[in-house]
Amino acid sequence: MKVEIWAEVTCPWCGLGSHRVDRAVERFEHSDEVELVHRSLPLGGTLPTDRTITVREVLLRKYGMNGAQAEAATGRIETLAASEGLSPYRVLDNVVGNTDLAHEFLAHATAQGRNREAWDTILDTYFGRAEPVFTLDDLLRLAGELGLDRDLTRRVLTDRRHRSQVQEDVRRAQRLGATGAPFTVVDGRYAVPGAQSSDALLDLLRTAWDEAHPVTRTPAGHAPVCAPDGCAVPARP
Repeated sequence: MKVEIWAEVTCPWCGLGSHRVDRAVERFEHSDEVELVHRSLPLGGTLPTDRTITVREVLLRKYGMNGAQAEAATGRIETLAASEGLSPYRVLDNVVGNTDLAHEFLAHATAQGRNREAWDTILDTYFGRAEPVFTLDDLLRLAGELGLDRDLTRRVLTDRRHRSQVQEDVRRAQRLGATGAPFTVVDGRYAVPGAQSSDALLDLLRTAWDEAHPVTRTPAGHAPVCAPDGCAVPARP
């Protein structure tokens, strides 16, 4: 069974949502038969490529939030993350920038068989360490952490070889009904928006599994019949 989660690397709900999907899969009775795949849903493509801006500035410009309001909004997410085992999880004291190259890096890592490791690393770098993940140098550093060939990674990102793959991820998410991130699809049939709780996601995994693996009832025939005092084979007609 395949579980796909579309996300933006700088979206705090995406980082938390990814963690919740991981926890749900870990608790699932058939976790060894689940393929978990992360996909790109960039939301930062309109931001400048030559600089970053603080989260505080974004919240003020886009939503008109003052300092206290920004702290309250982001503090809720940070508290939720800590309560679910993600600590540190730094949202307010962070920066944002254009994420197009970061998603192309993730597509390159996926092509090298490192999808989950790359997404875990980039989310931990950004939210756990509050380090930037936007420039070529930022991403080459992560390539080193993942054991990817730095020279190949440099050429791939410089040539923008995976731009079309990222765009296809976005188009597929939109075809499935995504209007924002995170967006999770289970078994290609169940799509849920937002950072659902791990309990809700676990229920969804079980529902999808049961529908794909229905129990077939067969006549009892001459199967042993068990009573409190033992088992006996029913008499033949």
